[in-house]
Amino acid sequence: MNIPYRNRSGTAPFAANKKRAAVIAALTVITAALFLGGLSVGSTMLNPVDVVIHLAGAGNGDLAFAVDTVRLPRMVLAMLAGAALGVAGLIMQGVVRNPLGSPDVIGVTGGASFAAVFFMTYLSGTVGIGWLPVAAIAGASAVSALIYSLAWKRGVSPVRLVLVGIGLAAFTGALTTTMIVMSDIDSALSAYLWLTGSVYGATWSDVYALLPWTAVLIPLSVFYSRAAGVMELGDETASGLGVRVQAHRLSMLAICVALAGSAVAYAGGIGFVGLIAPHMARKLIGRPFGPNVAASALIGGTIVAAADVVARTAFLPLDIPAGVFVSGIGAPFFIYLLYRSRHRPA
Repeated sequence: MNIPYRNRSGTAPFAANKKRAAVIAALTVITAALFLGGLSVGSTMLNPVDVVIHLAGAGNGDLAFAVDTVRLPRMVLAMLAGAALGVAGLIMQGVVRNPLGSPDVIGVTGGASFAAVFFMTYLSGTVGIGWLPVAAIAGASAVSALIYSLAWKRGVSPVRLVLVGIGLAAFTGALTTTMIVMSDIDSALSAYLWLTGSVYGATWSDVYALLPWTAVLIPLSVFYSRAAGVMELGDETASGLGVRVQAHRLSMLAICVALAGSAVAYAGGIGFVGLIAPHMARKLIGRPFGPNVAASALIGGTIVAAADVVARTAFLPLDIPAGVFVSGIGAPFFIYLLYRSRHRPA
């Protein structure tokens, strides 16, 4: 008799919400600690206390170049890109109702990569490299529209969406590889570095360009919390409960494409973040979509920022692309998910 009473009184939901708030608070503390650590380590080691004093505006200015010009924009850009990819992956997995769904697996990242490599190979000398992010976002949007149109048959089912997306991801990947092979050595090296994923050389202009996308679209995704939760029950059930399934699916996909495309545009083709972050968030938070948005953003940002810190400090004086370390974690994680799905009881 105690359990029904607790449910009617709201004690159990309150305890669950309290736990989720504690998890998000803990993730925030971890992210802040990593952020401070990332500003302190490098070719020149800095005292974290001095860094905090400098950020508070009470320093003597000796740290201005190392912190303000080199490390701070790089850390901020890494966390923004990781947050965008984490939330994009959460949305994608909810839309396709598949734990293996993510922007890079379904083909969104492949579209951005194809457009970016095409731009660097054929247009950067005439148009200007500043238009590269626009090309990447346009490529992600175009391929996503093609995926959606090819998957349409009296509506879009998650299964068709996944199958068409994987096919187009393979196709755009082949085209991208062909362009790299056929381009000159300088263009090929630039394209390969970009495809690997790196925030090397990040500037405040990159941060200011990516910030509006994340600041607007991540909170906007919370607006679809109820629809996302109901759509997990299936299209027929969601329609019966009054959810406009196709309209909400299209809107959520648009947010996913914009987040993934903008992140890839400024941080390169960093893979697996959209796969790992949502799984870790659901493990810690549970099923509710709204709290998972915050958790996925924090975890995604932490993953990319931590990978970049390791990439630029572990092999000094070399600066390895952060995407190498993310893929080193993501590939085994993907195999683990496949194994678990295969051996899950029917």
